[in-house]
Amino acid sequence: MSFETYIARRYFKSGRFFINVSTWITIIGVTLGVATVCFVMSMHNGFETEVRNRLLGTTSHISIFPLRGGLIEDYNGLLAKLDEIDGVEAASPFIYYKVAISSASEGDGIVVRGIEPELEQQTADISKNIVAGRYSFEKTVLDGDSVSGILLGSSLADRLAVSIGDPVVLYSLRGEDLRTGARPRVAKFYVSGIFETGMYDFDAQLAYISLQSAQHLFKTGDAVTAVHLKLRDIYLAEPLTPVIDSVLNNQYDVVPWYVMHKNLFTWIAIEKKILFLGFILIVIVAAFSIISTLVMLTMEKRAEIGILKTMGTTPASIARIFVYKGLLIGMVGVVSGWAIALLAGAIQNHYRLISLPADIYFISYLPIETHPLDFLVAGAITFVICFLAALYPAVQAARLPVVDVLRQ
Repeated sequence: MSFETYIARRYFKSGRFFINVSTWITIIGVTLGVATVCFVMSMHNGFETEVRNRLLGTTSHISIFPLRGGLIEDYNGLLAKLDEIDGVEAASPFIYYKVAISSASEGDGIVVRGIEPELEQQTADISKNIVAGRYSFEKTVLDGDSVSGILLGSSLADRLAVSIGDPVVLYSLRGEDLRTGARPRVAKFYVSGIFETGMYDFDAQLAYISLQSAQHLFKTGDAVTAVHLKLRDIYLAEPLTPVIDSVLNNQYDVVPWYVMHKNLFTWIAIEKKILFLGFILIVIVAAFSIISTLVMLTMEKRAEIGILKTMGTTPASIARIFVYKGLLIGMVGVVSGWAIALLAGAIQNHYRLISLPADIYFISYLPIETHPLDFLVAGAITFVICFLAALYPAVQAARLPVVDVLRQ
């Protein structure tokens, strides 16, 4: 340990009562700044990961649509080509349209997705999200009619006041010529399962039926609206998109997940940057407290500085003493801030104390995901700010004239 470090540590522990209190207030300011940014960054990491996982678990990593609208006719041939691409784990076709739905007591407008149960199970998590009933579209006899099963989101089922086994009716105008006074096609189903993704928009507005039932209801024939893919890794979407486009001879619109949900993830990224900027401002405010604390310490230790200089201590060494104290304040604040952020994150993940309105924020609670890089960046920026804040009082201490000090 150098003598500058030794003296800086002594100065950290000693001093008049007011200076000691000022030092600890400064440390608390740095601690709260670091703790706040680390917790907020971890919150955003958890929020983004949770939303992405739930979103992609219900939709897909890459979606393939007809280039100019319409339908995909030879979707079986398309699936065969996609399955041969390295990095593609599974592909499944689906039909996606809006309909009206009614139960015995309520009605609403929703989105219906027609799927192949086995293929959809390989590309999405809908089968894992069943909270009541079962993942099945098997037919059963209901009031003398043979009807197929339908899966409803939990919020939608509550709104329609239905449970497992209850009948619902879908109404579709797709493919009808309204000029001839055509009536909507009607299809009766029974609730075979209720799912809950944790994403309010899906749980409140989405229902699943079998692909065959959807083709009949929407008069598409043996065709589908789109095909979606599950990849080995979601971050393969960017390099694989042009590959898939090439394999399909540029005849389809290939849309990766980060383009499909660009607005959502761009908003999260911008908000994270703004909050990080706010953290820097908090630490800068604490830096002014560091300056005032070290200036007061310089005034208190004038006699000791004069003695050190008469003993041959160089101005650079004097300056280093005060810089080291500023960095020591930063170190204690950073380590304490890290500890508080980790503790707060662990408590939130375990007890879920902070809840969110699901209809606004997509998920019902605030998840925390810690990234070491965020902590290191926050700590590094704090150290730099503390170093810069300590430079002015350090230079002032180094410039104190020995004669003037000893005369006093």
